[in-house]
Amino acid sequence: METGSGILCVVVSQDGRWIVSGDQGGRVIVWNTITHDNVLEFTEHGDEVAAVDISSDCTKIASGGGGTTRVFSIAAGMRVLPPLTLRRIVGVKFSPDCSRLVTVSYDRGFYVYNAYNGDILFDSGVEGSSGAYQVTPLTWSSDSQYLFLGRIGKITCFHVANSSYSEWPIHQSQARVSIASNGRFIACSARSSVSLWDCVSHKQIGHVITQMAEINSIGLSPSGQYLTCAVGRNIIIHNLEDVLPPEYFDHDSRALRNAVMRRQLHASQLPLVQVNDEDLQSWTQDDPVSTEMLLSKKITSTSNPNHYMLAIRALVRARLKLLALAMDDVKESLQVQPSPMGYIAKAAVWRGRWSGFLLLLKSILVFESENQEEAIMRVEDLATITDNDNDVEVTYLYSQVLGVMYMKKGNHGRGIQLINPNDMQCPPLQMISLIFGWSFNGPDIVTQQRLCESLYTEGRTAEAVDILLNIVRTTGEIQERNTIADWLTGTSCSCQSDFTKKCATALQHVGDGLTPYSATFSLSPPSHASLLIWRSGVRAEKELWEDALQDAIDAERADLSYPWSYEAKHVALHGAKRYDEAIDAFQSMLHAIEQSDDPKIGQLRKNYISPSETIAAIDPIFREILKSCPLVVIDVTTGYLCDGPGRMRIFKSSPLFMELVSSMTRKLDNEQIRQVVASFLAYVMFSHAWQGDEPLYQDVKAAKSVWDLPDTPLNEKLRNFCKETRRLGHSWAWSDTCCIDKTTSSILNQSLTSMYKWYADSAATLVFLAGVEHPTKPGDLTRSLWMTRAWTLQELLAPKAVFFYDSKWQPYLSDTSRNHKESPVIMQELADAINIPRGTIGTFSPDDLGVREKFRLASTRNATVEEDVAYSLIGIFRSDIRPHYGEGADALGHLLEEIVARYGEVTVLAWSGRSSSYNSCLPASVSVYNQAPFSPPPLEEEDMESCITELRGKLPQQVALGIYTQINFLPPARFATRRFTSSDPRAGNEKLYRARVSGLGKVEFTTADDLPLHKPQKLVFAHPWIRHIRGPSDGVTYAESDTDSGLDSDSNSDAGADDDASPSPSLVVSEPQVDDYTQALQMIARLGQPFSVLLLLHQPNGEYKRVAAENEIVVSGLGIDITSKNIQVKVLEIL
Repeated sequence: METGSGILCVVVSQDGRWIVSGDQGGRVIVWNTITHDNVLEFTEHGDEVAAVDISSDCTKIASGGGGTTRVFSIAAGMRVLPPLTLRRIVGVKFSPDCSRLVTVSYDRGFYVYNAYNGDILFDSGVEGSSGAYQVTPLTWSSDSQYLFLGRIGKITCFHVANSSYSEWPIHQSQARVSIASNGRFIACSARSSVSLWDCVSHKQIGHVITQMAEINSIGLSPSGQYLTCAVGRNIIIHNLEDVLPPEYFDHDSRALRNAVMRRQLHASQLPLVQVNDEDLQSWTQDDPVSTEMLLSKKITSTSNPNHYMLAIRALVRARLKLLALAMDDVKESLQVQPSPMGYIAKAAVWRGRWSGFLLLLKSILVFESENQEEAIMRVEDLATITDNDNDVEVTYLYSQVLGVMYMKKGNHGRGIQLINPNDMQCPPLQMISLIFGWSFNGPDIVTQQRLCESLYTEGRTAEAVDILLNIVRTTGEIQERNTIADWLTGTSCSCQSDFTKKCATALQHVGDGLTPYSATFSLSPPSHASLLIWRSGVRAEKELWEDALQDAIDAERADLSYPWSYEAKHVALHGAKRYDEAIDAFQSMLHAIEQSDDPKIGQLRKNYISPSETIAAIDPIFREILKSCPLVVIDVTTGYLCDGPGRMRIFKSSPLFMELVSSMTRKLDNEQIRQVVASFLAYVMFSHAWQGDEPLYQDVKAAKSVWDLPDTPLNEKLRNFCKETRRLGHSWAWSDTCCIDKTTSSILNQSLTSMYKWYADSAATLVFLAGVEHPTKPGDLTRSLWMTRAWTLQELLAPKAVFFYDSKWQPYLSDTSRNHKESPVIMQELADAINIPRGTIGTFSPDDLGVREKFRLASTRNATVEEDVAYSLIGIFRSDIRPHYGEGADALGHLLEEIVARYGEVTVLAWSGRSSSYNSCLPASVSVYNQAPFSPPPLEEEDMESCITELRGKLPQQVALGIYTQINFLPPARFATRRFTSSDPRAGNEKLYRARVSGLGKVEFTTADDLPLHKPQKLVFAHPWIRHIRGPSDGVTYAESDTDSGLDSDSNSDAGADDDASPSPSLVVSEPQVDDYTQALQMIARLGQPFSVLLLLHQPNGEYKRVAAENEIVVSGLGIDITSKNIQVKVLEIL
């Protein structure tokens, strides 16, 4: 067998007659296993077919490719279900009982479908993904309880019933996998070899089978004897009898089939079957497709088809699940001439229509054999499954059978509830009546009355009330209703005069803990309405909402002024998620209470809150939470831009709002309101590098919706972001391209200053890495353009949840976890790149890093707009500066000025490079902070003691304390009238200078600016970072925000100081108490160590201006040769 395109997948039918292949050309081909002929071909996919399977009854084919799964009928040669959608399909598999179909995706998990109507029965989520583009990676166990999923390097076994799983490694750890199973063992291919594994022990069996080239897909015959391998354009078949022991093969199925094929029956040997030998031979060959074709050819060739032939074709079509056509044959056969074979065919078609009919018959046989509990349990299980499928007719069938079972068992109350003979005609019930003699008409009214009285007398009150209510509800004619009224009120029988009241009174105790309607009994005499309300409450507790609602409606009809019927109606409607109707019912209840003539009932109004009160409580909470959300977001369903009032309107029209209002009846729960509102307003943020002509606010407004924007790559990027947001289960999305009206300065400024908080409070942030090709590999993220942009620093640090996507919108490194900030691999890659702990990236707070460290992170990033370098750091520094595009480099000056003024942080002055024109003390660019500043070496305890000893002999106590006092009590630094701030850089050539500095000797330094040496100038070396010099004081260690002043040395023996923080000591470590003289000497000893300085140039008006140095200026220090003349302390004003 050879195709024109490479074969990607192959499967063998259970009867051994067909092989189905899927290829790169988008074709699904059905092959005859004996002749190797191509007998059917489907070409609907259009692109490559990644997976195929055949149902165990050999009537249907499922194929997956191009994002859809398609199901075809072999007999009809056509598709029988609409396309089933799931992206990146890599495997499809029918369950052994043919009722379900599983499709598995590379990265979206697997779906379990109803194989008859295409409904989704189960969605595994991403946890069930194959993790690679495997072919046929999925197979069922023979009992349909386990799913085996092949992944790279392993096989995972899912237990469908309890969602647990186990896994084991295979013979290849880095290759894609294809698996197949006969229920006893699993064949697993990887690269060019196949290994075999026991289904129960999960141990490897037999030896590894090797091919000459890579295997694309494998399949097993039903017995397990033959293994098919798709290699290139060829299918290679292996006999596994030489590889595995006999117990792994299903010899019985093969022997049975061979016996049937060998046996030549004649029609005359079989009763009821009146067909010729040719038709019978085709039928007994277990080839329903060919048999159907043969019979159809003969039937259509005559104007008066034989009724036997029609009946037999109905049987064949029923096997092929062509039930509608089969029923047409049955009707025509019986119309031509009623016959036993016609009625047999009708039963067979009904068996196909009612797929659980045989199981139901088995359950009835179990019941008749006195195993009543087991039988009822079986039918209830069938009813539950059918109810989930929303099949009303089959649900009715099971409910009637259950009703009779309960009646026969003696649970009359439950049985009478279920039996409803007037609803619909059901042929299977007629069959059961004929076979077992069961009646589905139910007891008449008089029998129900006597049964009700008897059950009440026996103390079986709950059953008595069920029957009583059933009598009331099913009474039809006026005369009949009058008779029932007489019976209930006791006018027809004196012994019955207080029956209803006694029954209702007893129900108060039965209903304890089951119903909220205690007022029904305590505030008024027991009535028919109160009984209905009681049962409505019990049914509501069991979540039987429709039954509970019907009881409430009946109670309402019985007495329109009775408040509690409306309350019961509200509970049932709320449970049924009909919230607007529930609110109306609750308002009716409140009105009935307010209008009641009974003062006791009227007093209960204070126990309830009205819907309007709940709405009044919701509004301010909604507005409060909305203040923390982006001003404008995208509604990912409609694609419209939506502001705050728009979101409130949508919320108030949503079922979520109605449910919230309906749920609060007795007291307000502000915490619940906050949770619901926060969940509704949850939004997803977009992080990306701008690539040019991005869609703006005005573009989306003009197009009305992002879905209606022109088809351009950048518009598609925005749409893909919205699609992914919707896939993650969120309704709102925000993108900096189109969610900010940049033409309105107030909106733009508010957005820029709020953006960090928006990212921090988002449900998730999606990062699109343009230029990072798929598939990704480690390092692609940190080498991306996204890592170089100024704004993306806060977009990385602020969010709690982040997802990275490559240029194909696939998860980075194929990581499908719930949050990439929880991915050790991705976080470690980022941590290594930016040199901070990965835990800090995952749970960042602005307080986690110091000022200098934050500027280091920003120093390697850039922005296309100069001001954005500063504005992108507003949130990270919790800054209050107001954006003003057009101020250029002054934006950075404003930020640095605020940091020094607010936090007393002078480490920002430690830089080398070019000065800003805004202020000479500040740099022209944040890039200067990429280099670590000079840090003076600490004095060890022994060295400190040695220095203090020598200094005691040189500096009297009074002199030392004078120096100590001057330094320790310098005033804080300040900014005023643009002094001590920064602006644009001034150009200058590098110049090397040598100077003799008083107390320090010769000092060499290089400047970025020329020094004006054509006339005498006063130059000052200033050291403003005095925290190290001060050291611990009075048992208190000062934090980073301590005051830092300056110690200066200059060529004219003057000294200058600058301080840029107010003293705000925080108690950190208690130091041993020392005397003031020793503390002063310790400070002076630190003065003798090397330190970095600012080079200041004296200005005509007495101020100073910093001269930018190309490299940091570090001087050797004063050592211990210190006198009071060497040290002068001053406060300098720097321009």
